[in-house]
Amino acid sequence: MVAAPLSLLGSLGDFESYDETLHIGTRFPNKNVQLSKLLAAPNSEELIKDLATLVSHRGVVFFTDQDIGIEQQKLLVARLGELTGKPKTSGLHKHPISESTSELGGDVSVISSMGGISRAGLKPGKLASNGWHADITFEHVPSDYAILKMHTLPKVGGDTLWASGYDAYDRLSPAYQKFLEGLTAVHNADFFVELSQATGIPIQDPRGSPENTGSDLTAIHPVIRTHPVTGFKTLFVNKTFTKRIIELTQEESDRVLDHLFHHVAENHDLQVRYRWQKNDVAIWDNRATFHTATNDYHDSREGNRAVSVGERPYFDPNSRSRREVLGISVPT
Repeated sequence: MVAAPLSLLGSLGDFESYDETLHIGTRFPNKNVQLSKLLAAPNSEELIKDLATLVSHRGVVFFTDQDIGIEQQKLLVARLGELTGKPKTSGLHKHPISESTSELGGDVSVISSMGGISRAGLKPGKLASNGWHADITFEHVPSDYAILKMHTLPKVGGDTLWASGYDAYDRLSPAYQKFLEGLTAVHNADFFVELSQATGIPIQDPRGSPENTGSDLTAIHPVIRTHPVTGFKTLFVNKTFTKRIIELTQEESDRVLDHLFHHVAENHDLQVRYRWQKNDVAIWDNRATFHTATNDYHDSREGNRAVSVGERPYFDPNSRSRREVLGISVPT
């Protein structure tokens, strides 16, 4: 299940790439490496499976100046999960308040400062770190992979940050890791229900899985989950959607979650910051990363995102940490 570091690129090894940071983020800087060509290649199945494995290990992978269209984008993100073992019942996610009759369809989210979901949680005067999240963890069957192509950018600003859930777990003390393993947490997105009521847009149903139905956008997931592709343990709570650790009192839960949210936001060396260029593409694994946009711009910023639904999160007590497997020492 766990690939050796030198084998991560696999069939992608012929293409120029480099790691953005030690723990998260890999970039293919040459615009001649086109995802549309990978989809059409004779060995496309091998290439896409290796790409999925790379994304799952590195958290997020970036591609420069891509010509991939929205239908290809949806096909690619679906194939990433299919070729790495997701359930056959899992497809593309429909955002709860997406317009299913829109030109792009309900399984495409328009990330836009001009009326999309890009700044849905932005509140003036609040800390920027409040925006950290993993996509759709309020669903019973949340996301595996997501792909975003940015086609309209402000003159300055609008970067996106990702953080590694693997490294967030690994940086906790062994005693704290043990304490968290086996705990479960409530994830909720009632603000989408409120937005649905305010706009008149009905909650979409189902949403990429027969288990993702209804207007109660609440799910329970393990605080530490095991990644099904890498086998690594990863922290799986996020500031936006995680509300309560079930096995603790409310006060205990609030304090533990507050610590974990700060743990992700304040450890900048488990993060990568990406400065977009027109038509760049990012592919990330929501099971092992968190991300947040940087709201430091005034001009239009827009892109299209497709999110694949994976499997129900689980914790395997026999799974291991990324640093343990790769022999990376933990800072003291």
